Amino acid sequence: MAPALQNVDHFLDEDSQIKMRLLEDSYKLDNENNNTDLKREVNDKMSGDMDFDIVKYEAMEFRAQIRWPDLIVQVSLHCVSIYGFYLMITNQVKFLTTLFVFATIYTSGLGITAGVHRLWSHRAYRARMPLRILLALLFTITGQRDIYTWALDHRVHHKYTETVADPHDINRGFWFAHVGWLVLTPHPAVEDRRIALRKTSLDLLHDPVVKLQKKFFIPLFLLLNVILPVAIPMYFWQETLLNSFVVSFVTRFTITLNIAFCVNSFAHIWGNKPYDRFIRSVENKMVSLAALGEGWHNYHHVFPWDYRTSELGRLNVSTSFIDFFAKIGWAYDLKAATSLMIINKAKRSGDGTLGETEEPDPTSTSDSRNWD
Repeated sequence: MAPALQNVDHFLDEDSQIKMRLLEDSYKLDNENNNTDLKREVNDKMSGDMDFDIVKYEAMEFRAQIRWPDLIVQVSLHCVSIYGFYLMITNQVKFLTTLFVFATIYTSGLGITAGVHRLWSHRAYRARMPLRILLALLFTITGQRDIYTWALDHRVHHKYTETVADPHDINRGFWFAHVGWLVLTPHPAVEDRRIALRKTSLDLLHDPVVKLQKKFFIPLFLLLNVILPVAIPMYFWQETLLNSFVVSFVTRFTITLNIAFCVNSFAHIWGNKPYDRFIRSVENKMVSLAALGEGWHNYHHVFPWDYRTSELGRLNVSTSFIDFFAKIGWAYDLKAATSLMIINKAKRSGDGTLGETEEPDPTSTSDSRNWD
């Protein structure tokens, strides 16, 4: 179970604890005084928002074009994966191959959740070099582009969620948010913001791990996502080349893609909104189970800087993963919202389901969710 803010203090040095307390104080002042105009102006200048007229882009008549190479790749992957599922269901592949596939899916998935998402996209915590290398390798196994490109797109998504500048805008429908955004030409607003946010994403390229993974992504992709996953079942338990290629590469790769896609689609449509009922992102248990804790999406869009991406009591494998490495000193400066911040936000804008769906804070001596 993920620690509350007061439970992560023993992971952090004194300076980090002070920063987290200042973060809470800043949050309280913002809400009491509504004094956010200056900070917003600074952020807007840094990201080029002062010159960005989203109304102009929203009024623009835009018709996306099909990117045929990308569409052919996606259709091919899914068609071959259907055959892969048939092989697994009918026991035409060795049981160890099937076990290896799903073990690889969930192990490598930590490279997305704890790595490119929470660490590199949101800077929700910091990691020492060995952990960054491990997360980069795991992320590369998933085959989901290089760290820099993925993180940059995700920052655009959070800054312009549910607008035409959102790369996978849920307002364009389930299928667009799920996979359509990969096979259609992006809206000009998306392209504009991708260019603008490069200026504020230099921290990514300052990380040598990110820089090297980006530079050598193609050979690393071939080695870690294709060659080794196919070769391991063949070498260790004599799986056939065809079966190993279909199941251990194509089917595994496609399943991993769709789990990530579900966070963009399902987790923005079906679920409750304990923290903010005015946004599309929701809390979705099934997505969280599949995506190692990434389906608690209403919470995540309210507190994107929280390394846990969910509140206490939620099933969140990725949070436990980060907590483990914090204990051994490989992860540090873990940022987390306090219970007071969470409850105040839920009281102001939640849909009233917080107390019904969340377990009580085990560190609290009283039921802090009794708002009366």
